[in-house]
Amino acid sequence: MRVKNFFFSVGLVFVTGCMGFQLSAQTKMPPGWQSSYVKITPEGELNYLPDAEGNIIPDFSRVGYHHGNKGLPHFTASVYVTPVDGDNWANIQAAIDKVAALPLDSEGHRGVVRLARGVYPLSKTIVINTDGVVLQGEGSNVDETRLVATTRERYPLIRIAGQGNREEIPGTRVHLTDAFVPVGVHSFHVSDASGFKPGDRVILYRPGTQEWIHDIKMDQIVERQGTRQWTAREYNLAFEREVTAVDGDCVHIDNPVVMQMSDKYGGGELYKYTFDGRISEVGVRDLCLDSEFDDYEDTKHGWIGVQLDKAENCWVDNVTGFHLGYACVSCERNAKNITVRNCRCLSPKSVITGGLRYAFNNIGQQNLFINCQSREGRHDYVTGSQVCGPNVFHNCTATQSYADIGPHHRWAVGTLYDNIVTDGEINVQDRGKMGSGHGWAGVTQVLWNCHAGRVAVQSPWASGKNYSIGTKGKRYAGVFTDRPDGEWEGENETNVFPRSLYLAQLMARKKADLKHFIK
Repeated sequence: MRVKNFFFSVGLVFVTGCMGFQLSAQTKMPPGWQSSYVKITPEGELNYLPDAEGNIIPDFSRVGYHHGNKGLPHFTASVYVTPVDGDNWANIQAAIDKVAALPLDSEGHRGVVRLARGVYPLSKTIVINTDGVVLQGEGSNVDETRLVATTRERYPLIRIAGQGNREEIPGTRVHLTDAFVPVGVHSFHVSDASGFKPGDRVILYRPGTQEWIHDIKMDQIVERQGTRQWTAREYNLAFEREVTAVDGDCVHIDNPVVMQMSDKYGGGELYKYTFDGRISEVGVRDLCLDSEFDDYEDTKHGWIGVQLDKAENCWVDNVTGFHLGYACVSCERNAKNITVRNCRCLSPKSVITGGLRYAFNNIGQQNLFINCQSREGRHDYVTGSQVCGPNVFHNCTATQSYADIGPHHRWAVGTLYDNIVTDGEINVQDRGKMGSGHGWAGVTQVLWNCHAGRVAVQSPWASGKNYSIGTKGKRYAGVFTDRPDGEWEGENETNVFPRSLYLAQLMARKKADLKHFIK
């Protein structure tokens, strides 16, 4: 009991400290405003109110490096590198390859390449394609460890990527037997659960159907030159999950369902998978990633600071991107459980137009962007098409923004924008014919305690809702004003409680895990 009470006290100090709220009899503060969708009970538990279909705002806490269960690691250097005259690519790549040849330790770590303070011109991309390699500098300011792209073409300065592809294990696919699976649940029934056990990596598969495309009106996009109507085969969504328990024909998974699954739209399936070439335990930290450029609108120079793909349980920490054309950090389709922390994307150089200046870009799964900054971006914190969540952007800022933050196009699923502050816009909407037919940008998109110059939140005609909870800023209807409105609560509230949904969910989960351990 003493351990339980101690943890509860520590948890409340941490969470409420972040929320600016003190549960103390002596404290005379006005009560915080609480959403009707998620409340904190007097016992410190999170209580979720379901809608008529049983959907709730999902738990976003199992994102980032090892689902938030481990802190980012620190290791001593294995190889030291100092700047040389001219191109430094070969020197750094050789050091990385040397560490990559070392054996893995029990934590999946090989070693650290430590770059001393100085300037390192790079003619091409540094590649890390092996587990357990860390690239670390001595600071992220321009006068500390600075890597500079020098070639006049678009390329990432650092690319972290494994090999291969995600592969279905033959004979493991089963059908979901529930007629309807709501958003937020962690379990469902299947036709045969005998082949599954805790620890299995599985795909929760939600097929695209033409009836669904028609009901959300994405086969009816008003056309202009280049517009593509949506087709069902493009929207077969594969959510990566892990089995936590099997109870009869009921399978429990680690991360929640973030999009409704129903017989009306093809139901769902579950199957096991492998991804043998995907790498893990790779980190980049304490670097300034810069690029030479010809002029303010130059589009042929260093493009991305750190690009990740076919990688999981990796991190980018305390990295500054200067003068890049596209992004400081970009998580591609097969990047999973990545933490991007304390990073900055400043003064990008490119034309201010479509496809450019996506400061922190994500199309992967279960990724966390936390405590980041963007200046002069377009889409500062953004997801792409068919993005399978959950994913989280937490406590991030954007200034001098030229466009909007949010899901950009073609159905991102399950994103939390938590305590995002921008002088630009945050939009969750049907983008219709914009681009080549962007259409509905996403579903189960949650804005929590954000602050923007202008905000639009719409919900699609079918398959779920989008939420604006405690948003501060000017509300407007969106580009197309006849779309269904999203779920709005607490507009311009100044004392939203909990102040951070992500932190509250994380601490509630850790408290629950400890209670289970004590039992």
